Amino acid sequence: MKKKLAIRQLGLRDYNDVYDAMRTFTEYRSARSCDEIWLVEHLPVFTLGRRGAIEHILDAGDIPVIHSDRGGQVTYHGPGQLVVYMLLDLQRKNMGILSLVNTIQDSIMALLVNFGIESSTRPDAPGVYVDNRKIASIGLRVRRGCCYHGMSLNIAMDLAPFKRINPCGYAGLEVTQISDLQGPDEVDNVATRLCDYLRDHLGYDNITFTDSAFHDDILLSSARRISACTITRD
Repeated sequence: MKKKLAIRQLGLRDYNDVYDAMRTFTEYRSARSCDEIWLVEHLPVFTLGRRGAIEHILDAGDIPVIHSDRGGQVTYHGPGQLVVYMLLDLQRKNMGILSLVNTIQDSIMALLVNFGIESSTRPDAPGVYVDNRKIASIGLRVRRGCCYHGMSLNIAMDLAPFKRINPCGYAGLEVTQISDLQGPDEVDNVATRLCDYLRDHLGYDNITFTDSAFHDDILLSSARRISACTITRD
């Protein structure tokens, strides 16, 4: 059986639309549905995880706050940040959530090395850090053996909104981004290179890539339809 992965470029999207779509995808997928990775940038939004405390949002201002069912506390998404949603059948891959988190972190750090950026992880807070400043966050949800949500990587964005929250629930935690560390500032370029590492580290051998995944008016129906696609046999 081939290890098939579909990678979809969604462009700039409202958070709620993609949130609903990935939950729909996960709800309708079967044991033979293809695994998928969705690449997206979001319009400005603060999101709170399942155990997120509202007091970690210091001053939302005109940025919407959305309660999400991912793990973790509060974070910010905005244009110039790459968000990678991972819709994987972990049971089929015989992979635990801790192993997936480690794989994501290893893939990000391997990518950053190519840009001359040394990074590290922390045992108390998932994600990737450069000189104790957070550059990538991870928040996942597992339902019926399948995961959704994923990770965000700061590339070339306005970092000011992070000052209006306690990022990931840590007061005073500083953030950084690739473009401020002499790395590239093109989200699509970084996304393509990161997917190479994720593909290899996750062990897929049959990859399809498309930049025409959904239209706004059929986002949910498309998620329901593509969840029915099946993996192929050798």
